[in-house]
Amino acid sequence: MSDDFPPVAGVEHRFVEVRGFRLHVAEAGAGEPLLLVHGWPQHWYQWRGVIQRLGDVRRLIVPDLRGFGWSDAPPGPIDPDVFADDLIALLDALGIERTDLAGHDWGGFTSLLLAARHPERFRKVVAFSTPHPWVKVTPRLALESWRAWYAVLFAAGLAERTPKLAELGLRREGVAPEPYVARLREPARAQATTRLYRSYLRTLRATVRGGTEEPRPRSEVLLCIGEKDQLVSPRLGQGMPNFEVIPGAGHFVCDTHANVVADRIRSFL
Repeated sequence: MSDDFPPVAGVEHRFVEVRGFRLHVAEAGAGEPLLLVHGWPQHWYQWRGVIQRLGDVRRLIVPDLRGFGWSDAPPGPIDPDVFADDLIALLDALGIERTDLAGHDWGGFTSLLLAARHPERFRKVVAFSTPHPWVKVTPRLALESWRAWYAVLFAAGLAERTPKLAELGLRREGVAPEPYVARLREPARAQATTRLYRSYLRTLRATVRGGTEEPRPRSEVLLCIGEKDQLVSPRLGQGMPNFEVIPGAGHFVCDTHANVVADRIRSFL
């Protein structure tokens, strides 16, 4: 899995069959399990700095979500509900009854859903760079919806432009795009992005109109958003009992602030 970038020391790779498709999983370390779930437009490699800092104390399980990285990109729905079911199936396949969990962006939102829906499977959950499903929309907060402009482009079906848009977003924060963008050049993965962001716009509309019926999490949860995140306003952390702003950080904190991300995970867990 190192064709597009240098290998990460201590990481091994395998494929696990779940729900009728192959899920790629990177693994490292030993000890109590910790599931790390990436966001868009990335894959397992975004966690490389965290892996290097936590592999000495945890068994790290780092999958590629369906449609991303080296996992299959089957047709059909793709959204956080689907991701959540895939991850539960992965834990079942690996024989893991209970674990801690950290997620970023789409992986972060999915992590919050898992904390709410499956408290028996997750001890503590840390989510980065994502809104949460229980936000109370105020007129001031509704004005922040301008940040979703990019989602309209992705949802419009312009799959051929997806790699270029991803590259622009990553470069803006000083993140080398090629390890991630190379995978999005495959048509099936670009089309998965289109379906994913159509689901995002549906969720955004439902949230603005009246919130969510999602149960509150019973697992302990920490939400962290970068001070300078241009995609997810730090105001969206309002209403979470444990919420932190990461000073000076933008959206892609796992790439740009891996030491801070690892410290937050380590201290909360």
